Amino acid sequence: MAFFACLAVAARNGPGARTVRAFSVSSAGARPSTFATSVRRSCSIPTAFLDRHHARSLSTSSAQCVTQLKSTSVASELEKSMEVTHPSYDVIAKDVVTEYGAYCTLYRHKKSGAELLSVATEDDNKVFGMTFRTPPTDSTGVPHILEHSVLCGSRKYKTKDPFVQLLQGSLQTFLNAFTYPDRTCYVVASQNTKDFYNLINVYADAVLHPRAISDPTVHAQEGWHLELEKKEDPLVYKGVVYNEMK
Repeated sequence: MAFFACLAVAARNGPGARTVRAFSVSSAGARPSTFATSVRRSCSIPTAFLDRHHARSLSTSSAQCVTQLKSTSVASELEKSMEVTHPSYDVIAKDVVTEYGAYCTLYRHKKSGAELLSVATEDDNKVFGMTFRTPPTDSTGVPHILEHSVLCGSRKYKTKDPFVQLLQGSLQTFLNAFTYPDRTCYVVASQNTKDFYNLINVYADAVLHPRAISDPTVHAQEGWHLELEKKEDPLVYKGVVYNEMK
């Protein structure tokens, strides 16, 4: 079973700007499933009335029943995820995306107004993402530069490039960040639970407490700066995002 948690932050400038204080994923208790009972009844096969010529169909029917019961059990477990609550959050909506077997619950953080979407599916991969509204005011590429700058160390993890270290030293199945025309996303994924929460810890601290706030060289490195190889050479523009956008 996999939990996909997406934390969307409504950011705005000036007084009353919203920030994220906490997020949580937990489990809830079981509740009875009437569907499971009906499936068990429908899978009752009167073997006394079947002869050897029906052995193959019996085997097939039994396998189908086992599959049905297994699917029902999984659905029941996934359904429990929709009952998870937290004192810091209000439950806004619940829905099931049947095409993907996804059980979804939308929460809103009471203090900040940040929204959290929890999606439970029958998958070992665990995914977490934080998304910010970052509509640009001009064509200078500030949101893209900030996306890079955020992943250049944080208050808790002071290393220069934790993103590269996580790529090389973690069990991640996905690790990246994206800048869209109106939003910026930071996404991690792993099949290992301990590694998954470690990735969340590093990414959350980077996003909420980036080193770039106190170190102006981060913006110069990721955005643009002037360089020269020799003192007699002309100055040239350099920068990670600048080179990407050429």
